[in-house]
Parts: sequence; structure tokens; C-alpha cells
Amino acid sequence: MKDKRQSGPLHILLADDDTDDRFFFKKALEEISIVFRLTTVNNGEDLINYLTENSDHLPDVLFLDLSMPRKTGFECLIEIKENEKLKDLFVIMFSTSFSKDIFLEQNLINTLSKMGAQDYIRKPADFVQLKEVIQKALIRMVERAGEAGNE
Repeated sequence: MKDKRQSGPLHILLADDDTDDRFFFKKALEEISIVFRLTTVNNGEDLINYLTENSDHLPDVLFLDLSMPRKTGFECLIEIKENEKLKDLFVIMFSTSFSKDIFLEQNLINTLSKMGAQDYIRKPADFVQLKEVIQKALIRMVERAGEAGNE
């Protein structure tokens, strides 16, 4: 993966069926002070179609909502990780759908990790917290990309 600090805008793909969530995600990115290009899709089928059509120019990171129509985030994650051209895409699962019970959420995180997701964040209800979780997830992504580049 290319070093995000030395390249052009960070290409972020957001797959989320909720209009408000897409709006606030974009606003949060604008306030984080990163150079980015955001592409959004509204459902799992559109996500897989977009990735297939753009497999030679994949985004740097995909924020993937778990609960979407047509194909869930789980189904999309499986398809992405089973596809030779898509499997190295950095995927951050992004959802409000599951209980805030720490044990259930940890089981979910473990399952998603085993399925190939690199990160998981819960959508907070507060905008300031949304900016923080997105920024921290992007920092973790860049750090992991740097580690992978040093191997």
C-alpha cells in the first residue's frame, strides 16, 4: 500500500445506506484536516459493482456499514476478501447495528477480523466523537500501511 503521507488525496470509499450518516461522515472528514477524495455508495450491490469496475484503481480505504440493503456488510466483506483483485483493500467496518455490550461487540470484532476486516468502529451519536473515531481509524490505517511497507 502506498504511503499516505507522500501521495495525493486519500481516496476514501464509504458504503452506507443512511443519507444522514453519509452527510455527517463527509462533514467529519472536512473538519479532520486531511486531503481526501470521498466516494459513496448506498448499498452492498452498488459497492461490489463499484469495486469490480474500479479494481485497477481501488480506494485507499473502505468504510463499510454492516447493515445495508441488497447485500450486507458481512456479505460484501466476504466477497471482497475472496476476490483476488480486491482482497488487499483496507476495510474498516462501521456500524451502529450491534449492542454496546462489550462482550458481544468484542465477539463481533473478532469475527470481522477473522473475515479480513482490518478495523471496526462503532458509529457514535455525537459529531465530535464521530470526527475522533474516523481520525483515529485513519491514523491506524496509515500506521499499519507504514509497517507493511517496512516488512
